[in-house]
Amino acid sequence: MSMNKKIVGLGLIAVASLALAACQRSSSNSSSDNDTKVAIVTDTGGVDDKSFNQSAWEGLQEWGKENKLEKDSSYTYFQSDSEADYATNLDSAVSNGYNLIFGIGYKLHSAVEKAAQENEDVNYVIIDDTITDQDNVTSVLFADNEGAYLAGIAAAMQSKTGKVGFIGGVESDTITRFETGFKEGVASVDDSIEVQVKYVGSYSDSANAKTIAATMYTNGADVIYHAAGGAGTGVFSEAKEINEKLAADSDEKVWVIGVDRDQSSEGKYTSSDNQESNFILTSTIKEVGTVVKNISNEQLKGEKFEGGKITTYGLSDGGVDIVTDNLSDNIKSAVEEAKQQIIDGKITVADGVDN
Repeated sequence: MSMNKKIVGLGLIAVASLALAACQRSSSNSSSDNDTKVAIVTDTGGVDDKSFNQSAWEGLQEWGKENKLEKDSSYTYFQSDSEADYATNLDSAVSNGYNLIFGIGYKLHSAVEKAAQENEDVNYVIIDDTITDQDNVTSVLFADNEGAYLAGIAAAMQSKTGKVGFIGGVESDTITRFETGFKEGVASVDDSIEVQVKYVGSYSDSANAKTIAATMYTNGADVIYHAAGGAGTGVFSEAKEINEKLAADSDEKVWVIGVDRDQSSEGKYTSSDNQESNFILTSTIKEVGTVVKNISNEQLKGEKFEGGKITTYGLSDGGVDIVTDNLSDNIKSAVEEAKQQIIDGKITVADGVDN
């Protein structure tokens, strides 16, 4: 009899424990600290492109550090060396248990769309493109034309030759926004300034970007704005070679405007008169890393994932911005005034994209 009572008692304890565990699961959020695993799949530029992909990876690393999570167990990246790697990397992310996956760049559109259809229990984010018909995909765009407009003002006011350049990566809606905004910003200062435009055809071909930059500088451009991802290192290289042969304060000095993150560290050089100098005039900022971190935090906290949603980040919400540290006082003042006018709706910058 006492043995039966003991068994019944243990049974009741087990049932109570199971009930408590079930209650705890039902009252918890859909995602917990233990089951949120985040991955980014890069475009071909890679996480060290000093631009778009690197910004995304830095944001994810910050998220991991702030939440005391470890790389590879809770977050990681899958690097795409070619477009053929997109689908494979997305599949690898799923098979390794990642349940929030970012496709970094519009070129991943088709691969993300297909992966999302095949893995409805996984949440996806496409950056710089839209996928609107799937409940497990949210789309993030940036008003790059607004930041580029400010870059155009800086370039026009800095130029001594009346010629500036724009080097894009691959022709697309995304880079069209940069080009259009830049041209409008230049024209707002002086519509007689010539804007030379050329595309690399890649986000990783730095050698071709260097050649393009050399041609533009030879043809009189003294400021070049690049929106070419990792290929932009070629533009930096050409500017450095030119400027190292000149005195730091030479009127023949050439400039580069960086993109996506503060690229001023890429502009350091020693002039012919042995002065430490810098040829990065400014950089437009695209807060990809902040978006990655914020969406990852939302899933970590169990907030509802808003599939099918399109969010565009611009100057007004800090999604894009411009660095003013190296600008002269008069250029900085003009840039800040235009920035506020855009935020206030007094200036509307075209994006050049057919809607």
